[in-house]
Amino acid sequence: MTEHIVARRYARALFALGRKEGLQKLEKLGQDFDALEVALKASPNLADLYKNPLFSAEEKNRVAQEILGAIGADEYTKRFCALLAEKGRMGSLGDIIAVYRDLLDVEKGVLRGELVTAVPIDDKKRSAVRKQLEQQAGRALDLAYSVDPGILGGIILKVGDRVLDSSLRAQLSFLKENIKRGV
Repeated sequence: MTEHIVARRYARALFALGRKEGLQKLEKLGQDFDALEVALKASPNLADLYKNPLFSAEEKNRVAQEILGAIGADEYTKRFCALLAEKGRMGSLGDIIAVYRDLLDVEKGVLRGELVTAVPIDDKKRSAVRKQLEQQAGRALDLAYSVDPGILGGIILKVGDRVLDSSLRAQLSFLKENIKRGV
């Protein structure tokens, strides 16, 4: 719980600094964080290093600066990671990135979600579904698509903290419960 509060504070502080420079700066910082997150996921040892108290703040910062230099990160991002290392908060970097991404999505008016289908759908169908969902939501939508044959048919839509489950599996489960209750 405390880690999430810390992540929110750091992400909001960086976001406020970036906002003074404009949306383009906010997006550049977001791109830096996306690239940094890819590096963290590609090397679990890197995430462990940032959480390990045996490594000094200087060592953690040196590793972060090497990565940031390789990805062509903005000076704000470099200084921000140096601050995190100095304050012993590099272990919270993943959470900070997630909070920053949420703040950026709100700023840009974008909703993130996931559409799960039983079978793969083509790009034309994906585009049509996304367009209709954007009309209903009144906002731009960034959808990730996945396939889960276990849902049997239909879709599961997850947007933010809402889930719309119109899968055949869910309908059969509902029917089964009604039969058990004698309804």
